[in-house]
Amino acid sequence: MIEVTVAAQVKQTLASLKGTQATLEVFHRIEQDEANIKLLQNNSQRIHEIIERLENRVKILEFEEPQYKGL
Repeated sequence: MIEVTVAAQVKQTLASLKGTQATLEVFHRIEQDEANIKLLQNNSQRIHEIIERLENRVKILEFEEPQYKGL
């Protein structure tokens, strides 16, 4: 059984969130309805904030556990 580290799981989540944010931005560009545009913008911004927090967490994890750096 392969053990997945916390750092690896956080990085996988981070990659997934970045993909989700990119998708929201694509939908934002093609959306016509103002209410939907606002909803997409708000959710993209919320995901961006979460991404920033997770990126900071990755830095902490890599500092605390240098063997996880670059995974």
